[in-house]
Amino acid sequence: MEKLKINLKAGDVNTGLSIDKYTNIELLAELANVPDRKKYIAATVDGKLRELHYGLERNSDVVLVGTDTTIGFDIYKRGLTFVMIKAFGDVLNNRNDYYVEVMYSLGKGFFCRLISKNLIVSQELIDKVKKRMQELVKEDILINKKTVSTEEARIKFRAAGLVDKDKLLKYRRVSRINLYKLGDYYDYFYGYMPSSTGYLTNFDLLTYDDGFVLAIPDKKELNKEIHYTAPEKLYKVLRKSEEWGKMMEVDCVGDVNNIITDGKINELMLIQEALMEKEIAEIACRIVEEGKKVILIAGPSSSGKTTFSHRLSIQLRAHGMHPHPVALDNFFKEREDTPKDEEGNYDFECLEAMDLELFNRKMIGLLNGTEEEMPRFEFNQGRKIYDGKFLRLLPDDVLVCEGIHALNPKMSEALPDKDKFKVYISALNMLNIDEHNRIATTDGRLLRRMVRDARTRGNDAQRTIGMWNSVRRGEEKNIFPFQEEADVMFNSALIYELPALKPFVEPLLFKVPRDSEEYFEANRLLKFLDYFLGFDVSDIPKNSIIREFIGGGCFDI
Repeated sequence: MEKLKINLKAGDVNTGLSIDKYTNIELLAELANVPDRKKYIAATVDGKLRELHYGLERNSDVVLVGTDTTIGFDIYKRGLTFVMIKAFGDVLNNRNDYYVEVMYSLGKGFFCRLISKNLIVSQELIDKVKKRMQELVKEDILINKKTVSTEEARIKFRAAGLVDKDKLLKYRRVSRINLYKLGDYYDYFYGYMPSSTGYLTNFDLLTYDDGFVLAIPDKKELNKEIHYTAPEKLYKVLRKSEEWGKMMEVDCVGDVNNIITDGKINELMLIQEALMEKEIAEIACRIVEEGKKVILIAGPSSSGKTTFSHRLSIQLRAHGMHPHPVALDNFFKEREDTPKDEEGNYDFECLEAMDLELFNRKMIGLLNGTEEEMPRFEFNQGRKIYDGKFLRLLPDDVLVCEGIHALNPKMSEALPDKDKFKVYISALNMLNIDEHNRIATTDGRLLRRMVRDARTRGNDAQRTIGMWNSVRRGEEKNIFPFQEEADVMFNSALIYELPALKPFVEPLLFKVPRDSEEYFEANRLLKFLDYFLGFDVSDIPKNSIIREFIGGGCFDI
């Protein structure tokens, strides 16, 4: 048997091995005595992502990918979904009058439904499925891959009642696709899988509302006991978005592709935009009726805060109010007073970087009828500048404050609660690939940011992807913990936005160098966008939130 020379890296392990040709990566890790092998769920081979059952064919550099990485944790979550669906089949004896639908991310878990005319979700059923999942994990069953023709897969899914998968594959250009097999059950998944069920050691399954939640652990503390709490306000806004999708008869990628091919995309856009404008108008009406004077708007990166603020201000003006925008970024501390992070860099995302005393003093002064000179932060100089911009609140005036810390109680602690109205905005994707493959909200926001960064900031896709993990860490610390503090949540995701973004973002992703760390993510996103048909974006309304990213809007963003 031909021998191969392999350089293996896994955590602190960095060793060379001589192995037989076609040895798989999982066995390689065992031969190298890698500690805690089950925390490594995939690998890169000469820079290309591979599953652990991949047989090595040439001398290679192999780096094991842990579940504490974004790529590894995505594989972990995907594997849990597969095991859950298989467990339902085992408990229900593979009856053909139901299917499980993975709906959307809900906190640290996925909200799911049992779609059936004859079955309902009960605590007894969920307990049985959870027990079966635990048995499947303990049995450490292999997850195999099988290549079939796309048409054969469509026939299988039609027979199983999985119409979304059938619609999805209708638009696949490839003649063959990979199905995953667990026991006697086959399914199609977007992305790689663990090599066996034994890697999926921690999860929970709980009933919630008219469905159930597959709760997942923290990727940095995978074995820590899960204590799941559903974010109720977030759930309500997701349910409303779900209802919008049903109203527009759009549930999955295949539905949008059908609408594009039928020449009805403009109608879909107008309905979506009308629904969104109606909701913004309702928010404005509530602000006026409750007599609020300070609107605090926060949300994660690329959620469309700026356009939303403009559109809300227009609706407030329609009610006779005079809104005044206040950017919280103008209340940064002077550069020399800005805290630094663990690496010695200025930490502009922490609350301590904000001049809280000044912000609260200025806002209180305005509420008390005092004329206040408002600062402008000059980032190049790292200091606040006062250039004669004065503001006084009249009876019909309202302040519209936007910034990442707007919902943090400490940001506005001196302001009376009766004057404050808090808005949380995020692009909460309402579209799924199919019944079992959801589209991550973070993917939509990353694509938005990539297009905007290239258009307005001169950043290429590699740089945007490289910064994304840091951006996400800041959101986890400074934004998401306060989302349930909001008086209202607004979903800025548009059901047509991913095919709209496609022609703008694909050229950017193709430019990411193959030898860069960011290439894995760029390549994944390219494969993801391949599910969508594109369309002519010239008819997208000028005030649409997506215009904040692709350009051509009416707010000069």
